[in-house]
Amino acid sequence: MELAGRVVLVTGASRGIGAATCTALTRRGAVVVAAGRDETALAEVAASSTVVADAADPAAAPALVAAAVDRHGRLDAVVANAGLGWAGEFAAMDPARITELVDVNLRAPMLLARAALPVLRRPGALVLVTSIAGLVGVPGETVYSVTKAGLETFATLLREETDGVTVSTVAPGAVATGFFVARGVPYDRRFPRPIPPSRVAEAVVEAIATGRERRVEPRWLAFPARLSAAAPRTYRALARRFS
Repeated sequence: MELAGRVVLVTGASRGIGAATCTALTRRGAVVVAAGRDETALAEVAASSTVVADAADPAAAPALVAAAVDRHGRLDAVVANAGLGWAGEFAAMDPARITELVDVNLRAPMLLARAALPVLRRPGALVLVTSIAGLVGVPGETVYSVTKAGLETFATLLREETDGVTVSTVAPGAVATGFFVARGVPYDRRFPRPIPPSRVAEAVVEAIATGRERRVEPRWLAFPARLSAAAPRTYRALARRFS
């Protein structure tokens, strides 16, 4: 897909990967609709228009799609990026937080896809930002891993039902954003080092442009993802040894 002049809706755009994606798309000439909860932060994002919305609200998805079409007359691509994390023992996790992660990380992208597919111009693109945690599973981030794994499965099945719309996932590893502080536990590993959100943003832009089904960023993390899928016991043993 040629990005110049295309209308692209990006959720979770207030900061981090979402804001970086808006910048990358704007540089390519796209008409960007940035959606997020933080109105003040959205005002600083490179976008043609902004919409304040909470992804956890079931009514947000149709409202976002309608806003994009009403303001710009069309919708060519959607980037479902909004997400939340949480780290700690599952048994100690507040039930309300479990619900929040499922709502934002899994239900919201599904509802957004449902609202967007009937109006997306053909050829169109849907990109779901998942996580390496959804491909390998991370102990101590059980609910987060499960929601992202569910999003990967959703993308796989949705491809079988779409005509003229590519469905892609971008699965980043650790990214240098405020995500880890917000989840309650800072990132303290020496390896792998967090990558800048701009690298993930470029992967998202590439997914829209090419329709590639999955991109893991950094790319070397695709190897442990494949190992986890092909030999889960071996992967888990190695992960416990080197984590």
